[in-house]
Order: sequence, then C-alpha cells, then structure tokens
Amino acid sequence: MAITNTKTTVLSKTSIKEFIKNYTILTKPRINALLLFTAYVAAIVATDGFPDPKTTLVLIFGLGLSAAGAAVINMWYDQDIDAIMGRTQERPLPQGNVASTHALVFGLLLQALSLIIFLTLANPISALLSFGGFIYYAVIYTMWLKRRTPQNIVIGGGAGAIPPLVGWAVVTGSVSLSAVLMFLIIFFWTPSHFWALALYKNEDYRRAKVPMMPVVKGARITKVQCLIYAIILAGVSMSLAFLNTLGSLYFSVTLLLNLWYIGIHIKLFFEADNQMKWAKKTFMASLIYLPVLFTLMVVCVLI
Repeated sequence: MAITNTKTTVLSKTSIKEFIKNYTILTKPRINALLLFTAYVAAIVATDGFPDPKTTLVLIFGLGLSAAGAAVINMWYDQDIDAIMGRTQERPLPQGNVASTHALVFGLLLQALSLIIFLTLANPISALLSFGGFIYYAVIYTMWLKRRTPQNIVIGGGAGAIPPLVGWAVVTGSVSLSAVLMFLIIFFWTPSHFWALALYKNEDYRRAKVPMMPVVKGARITKVQCLIYAIILAGVSMSLAFLNTLGSLYFSVTLLLNLWYIGIHIKLFFEADNQMKWAKKTFMASLIYLPVLFTLMVVCVLI
C-alpha cells in the first residue's frame, strides 16, 4: 500500500510539473521578458529614475498577463502550422499536451486579468494600449496578416512595439514623443530580426505556406529590405538623444552600435555563398542590439 501511495505521489508531482511547463511554454516567456524589459525601460526614462514598487508591479503583472494572453492565442490559432514547422513541432498544442479549448480559455483569461489590473490600479490609457497590443498581435497579425502577405512582419511589428507606450502611460498617464520613438525603434527593428530568421528557416515557412518575405520575394530582395530597415532604425534610435535627457553618451554609443549592426547587414547582403551563416549571425545580432540599446537608455538616465 505504501509503495502504491509513493508511486501516486510521484506521478502527481510529475503531472503538475508537466502541466505548469506546458502552460508556461504557451505564454512565450523569453519573448515576453524582452517586451516587459522595454516597457520598464520606458517607465524609467519617463520618470527619470526607477518607478515606485507599486507602479512597477502593476506594469509587470498587467503587461505580462496581456502579452502572455496574446502569445497563447497566437499558439492556439497557429497550432496547425506549428505542427509542420521543425522549430515549433514540439510546442504543447501540436504535441497534444494541452487541449485546444483549454488554451483558448487560458489566453482570454490572462487578457481579462490584465485589463482588470490596469483599469483598477493604473489608468485607462495604459489599459487601452495594452488591450490594443493584444488585439494587434492575437487578431490582426496572427489571424489576418501572417498567412496573407509578405509584409506581415512589417505591419504586425507594431504589436511588439507597444510595450514602451504602455510603460510610459502607466507612470505618466499619457504618451510622449520619446515614447513614440521607443515604439518606432522596436517597429523598425522587427523586420530584419524576423526576416533574418526566415532566411535560414526558409524551408520551414515554405512547407507551412507562410508567406514570409524570403519565401515570396526571394533572398536578395529580403536582404535589401533588411538593410534598409537597419539604416532607418539607426536614424530613429539616435534621434532619441535629442528629445530626452539621455545626452551625448547615448548618442555616441548608439552610433557605434548602429555602425556594427548595419555592417552585419551589409555583410549579409554581399554574402551569397555563406548566406545561411550570415542570416543566422544577423538574427543573433538583432537579439543583442535591442537589449543593449534599451540597457544603454537606463544607464544614461541613472548616471
């Protein structure tokens, strides 16, 4: 009898761990950590220092739940193509580890909780922006743009760019030009980030019939557009120095950062024989660029 109870306990613990793991994966925690970081940086810049603990918690939980809810709805809707693509086949829904209906309810519940937090503990503007980001990503991008146009990432990039607006609105109750520039930084960063990924995961997207730019227009046009967006990003990111208290240090380091980033895109453009290698390097560079830039904003505010 004791052995049976022990086995039952072990199984229960394993089941609980798997349950938590599967539902956590649905929320795309690594991506959402970056979204929360950009929102918090915007709050720091807006207040010229760290926001008070209550405001910080409201921002993290409110936006975190909204972003998680949008991610869950995205996975719920995309489970058919996730089952085809190699990099997404192991997600909980294609594997049958989470019921489709349960995922849908979970995503909507997370968003509902986010709205309650923002409306009761923050302000209507932050609630509206956060909910707008949810609709933008879960409905406009996921259900409409993603499978219809190679410009899906360009137009849909606004969804991932909204967190700085939310962070600014939570602490000030408004949105300034500086917050809009932070929005534009992420907006113009998004295309080359995802198109670089699509360049070296091209066959995945082709099999799933997702019209990413490399699939529809080919590698050369994709690389040209990646370079164009990297150049625009450089101008937008450096212009923030003139609208805030970030100063000359921000401008100087951002200039160097952008020269490095554009250089990688130029290398990607001219590399035909090692395209896969440089597409991956460009993607990895994009993962470095955004956190470094937003960390620099914090440093320049605090020194």
